Amino acid sequence: MTLSASSPPAKFEDIDSAIAALRAQRLRVTIARRLILQALFAAGGGPIAVEEIVGAAGEGDSALDVASVYRSLEAFEQAGIVRHVHLGHGPGLYALVGEGEREYLYCERCGSARAVSPPELDEVRALVAERFGYEPRFTHFPIVGLCANCLATASTSA
Repeated sequence: MTLSASSPPAKFEDIDSAIAALRAQRLRVTIARRLILQALFAAGGGPIAVEEIVGAAGEGDSALDVASVYRSLEAFEQAGIVRHVHLGHGPGLYALVGEGEREYLYCERCGSARAVSPPELDEVRALVAERFGYEPRFTHFPIVGLCANCLATASTSA
């Protein structure tokens, strides 16, 4: 089972400041790691699959192998640069932290995902803590249900 990272999120705004955050953690910044960061930033900070990162790097001299990308992403996660999340039944996805942690809502019907800031789910978190004594986090696994569009479609067809 994959565990969510416990490292604090790094603060960065662009590739250069993300590289500085990696160096502050005494991590080497190789060409491959720069390509991975470029792919993550090109995704707009949203969750992206490893295969998409490999594809974004291209072929030839700049090609990345999947195992190296996973190792780099693990190092990035320990440094607080990325977090991984499991949306639906697909592979783990990786998203930049940068401006702060994100939690997710995932529609089990259409597969849409919505990133929300943790304070937006504080009331839900408080209810679970009060009722069950757990402090839930939705950064690694989302809240799963139906989005407004799918719920409306389900209501009209029922």
